[in-house]
Amino acid sequence: MRQAFLNWSSGKDAAYALYQLQHTNDVKVIRLMTSVNEHFGRVSMHGIREEVLQRQADCLGLPLDVVYLNEKLNLQEYETIITTRLKEYNKIGIKDSVYGDILLEDLKMFRETQLARLGINGVFPLWNRNTTELIHEMVDSGLKTIVVCVNEQYLDKSFVGRTIDKQFIVDLPEGVDPCGENGEFHTFVYDGPMFHKPVPFELGEMVYKTYDAPTQCNQTEILHYGFWFLDIL
Repeated sequence: MRQAFLNWSSGKDAAYALYQLQHTNDVKVIRLMTSVNEHFGRVSMHGIREEVLQRQADCLGLPLDVVYLNEKLNLQEYETIITTRLKEYNKIGIKDSVYGDILLEDLKMFRETQLARLGINGVFPLWNRNTTELIHEMVDSGLKTIVVCVNEQYLDKSFVGRTIDKQFIVDLPEGVDPCGENGEFHTFVYDGPMFHKPVPFELGEMVYKTYDAPTQCNQTEILHYGFWFLDIL
């Protein structure tokens, strides 16, 4: 059985990718890897604190490797840091990198190109699944997850803090991907069939933050993106 590390986001897709692999005899996840904003000590976009991230790993029964990234890193600096980590994995016999990606083809191709240079294989257990079917499957499996971030272009703040269940799926506005594959929302997973025990946590405050739109966007229309975050304690 090949050994792998899972790119752990703290959310539902990574957790369900792990669950899928736990039912195969091809790849075994032996470590988690997460990139954390060095200044804030949180997972980017999910906003999950590093100590909560570690608690998730403990409840999954897997060691966690944290890669600290400066928020002002350019692409070359980012690739250097990640490459160093991948080379370390390669040395100890980890030849597979697991992702919870479902749709975004450009991102998948980018990941596979970077991995191939180091002789590491990309594994995508959820790739190209119908996201409506997939989110129902996740709920039915017993996966427990909370929405901790929403992009206000797609959802209002009433969705922050909601548990993803059948009613949540029904309440999503038309055009919003039920798995949030276009960045509509991000999640925190705290229980499910892949966990040895539930992750203990408390809900913190809700905060609003804005980020500059990417330079490729038409900035005469969008100058900033607004997001609502829920702190997990």
